[in-house]
Amino acid sequence: MDNTYNEKEINDIIGMLDKLSNDGVSRIKVQMDEEKPEGDFKKEYHHGRCDVGSPWAKGCSFDVLE
Repeated sequence: MDNTYNEKEINDIIGMLDKLSNDGVSRIKVQMDEEKPEGDFKKEYHHGRCDVGSPWAKGCSFDVLE
């Protein structure tokens, strides 16, 4: 896999990060995915804990007795 990026791609990424930070986003995690269409992205919201995507963050803890 070739991990080289041209100047336009780098500037596009910097522009995306600048926009997010200007919009008030304080935490940003970037993961590159060669299988997604170019320009596609996904946002996940942080719920005040460091467990984005966990059962707790999704509101469905798995180990609490009902």
